[in-house]
Amino acid sequence: MTVVEIPGSKSITARGLFLAAAAQGRTVLGGPLRSDDTEGFAEGLRALGHEVEQEPGQWAVTGRPRGSGVDTADVYCRDGATTARFLPALAATRQGRFRFDASEQMRARPLGPLTDALQELGVDIAFEGRPGHHPLVIDADGVKGGGIVLDAGLSSQFLTALLLMGPLTEEGLDITVTDLVSVPYVEITLAMMRSFGVEVRRTGDTFRVPAATYRACDYRIEPDASTASYFFAAAAVTGRSVTVPGLGSGALQGDLRFVDVLREMGADVRVAADSVTVTGADGGRLRGVTVPMRDISDTVPTLAAIAPFADGPVRIEDVYNTRIKECDRLAACAENLRALGVPVETGRDWIEIRPAAPRPAHIACHRDHRIAMAFSVTGLRTAGITLDDPGCVKKTFPGFHDALARLREAWERSE
Repeated sequence: MTVVEIPGSKSITARGLFLAAAAQGRTVLGGPLRSDDTEGFAEGLRALGHEVEQEPGQWAVTGRPRGSGVDTADVYCRDGATTARFLPALAATRQGRFRFDASEQMRARPLGPLTDALQELGVDIAFEGRPGHHPLVIDADGVKGGGIVLDAGLSSQFLTALLLMGPLTEEGLDITVTDLVSVPYVEITLAMMRSFGVEVRRTGDTFRVPAATYRACDYRIEPDASTASYFFAAAAVTGRSVTVPGLGSGALQGDLRFVDVLREMGADVRVAADSVTVTGADGGRLRGVTVPMRDISDTVPTLAAIAPFADGPVRIEDVYNTRIKECDRLAACAENLRALGVPVETGRDWIEIRPAAPRPAHIACHRDHRIAMAFSVTGLRTAGITLDDPGCVKKTFPGFHDALARLREAWERSE
């Protein structure tokens, strides 16, 4: 058994920063993720007038529930989708003129369902380029609230942004969703709002968010389950064992369900109260599976990258939303698998991978951290795999390559 320490959850860190900025009092976030995405979120909060103190192992935020303290700001969201989607919603509840922009990669990703909802609520938004995309300018004068209808079928972040801002409106929000992807991420949002003193009621497809004041608290951030998936997959595909502490039966993150897929493929999975251990079958034997991954779609590249080693086809279904992430992940996985000599087919919302011994190849990362990390795991069993952009992992785990190398060295020493 090899223990791997995983950095804090990106999703929980981003939500924690929003909630802390909107809460009454001073919040201490323990174990936050320090990466390009979360640094960008903290930088954006500072631009909006919030005080964020960053110390090793914890970040402290002094909340401003009734205003940010500035009436104009220019916020650069980098590549971060949570920054680009959550902070405009926060700014809309303030008073002032706030401009948001992002990288070319993030400019290409959609905001339309969120910005349409904000405009329906009376928020004045002007787009400097394509409607429903960055860059944009918000002339904010607070948000009254009321009822809206939202399509969150492309990203649950649209719903999370509105849920988080709901208590900051005058009357609260009633949000009716017509479609919803990645439901576990919404469950994270609701649980964290509860920890900060606000209870959201759900009736059918409608979320009722009261106008309320968030309360500051000390909040411990659990390790990132999406990042842990690469190390669990590494154990499964090599016949080794990995234990990740800090994740367990009470974890908030739905992506921990990836270990259920590995169990179905033949790995031994043990989930304790505060740790998860995955042990691969002898020789890293894996069974083929057909699995819908709509609710754990960030782990699609992880499964795709180890699928060639299965004894039968691996088919991943109901994952159209992966086409509008940092890149078109279905297309990127297919491209790289074919470069590895692996037979693969794709459709609008699925990918099917057939067993084959991968050959050496240069992986096209498409500036996507998840493509880079996933196919690094393939390299544990296939020599000669290289990445065209290994540094793109800084988005969520700057130390990934070192951590994977240490894991490999630990396994070699144990032989």
